[in-house]
Amino acid sequence: MTPLPYLVAVWLLLAGLYGIVTSRNVLHQIISLSVVQASTYVLLLAVGYRTGAAAPVFADIPTSRPVVDPIVQALSLTDVVVGATVSALLLAVAVQLHKRTGSLDPEDLWHVPDS
Repeated sequence: MTPLPYLVAVWLLLAGLYGIVTSRNVLHQIISLSVVQASTYVLLLAVGYRTGAAAPVFADIPTSRPVVDPIVQALSLTDVVVGATVSALLLAVAVQLHKRTGSLDPEDLWHVPDS
């Protein structure tokens, strides 16, 4: 097995964390969080990959043929759904932040005008 997918997952994780830590814009932080989430997709795909394996539909393949683990596929699908939900929620919070402060700078959270 090649370590390339694991290195890609680590690189995506580090690039996303760097974007979250150094950003001065909430939208950029949300996108960086999505990049971190993409690293989990790559990691799950790397863990679940088997060379020469078939899809886990057992009705039409011989029992001697290796199959891909269906748990990893279910976790990947769950990861995609959770990532999309978190991104949608954070984008809604960013819209409200812009409505209240007129800016998307995280420092403006401490200087909310009285309404």
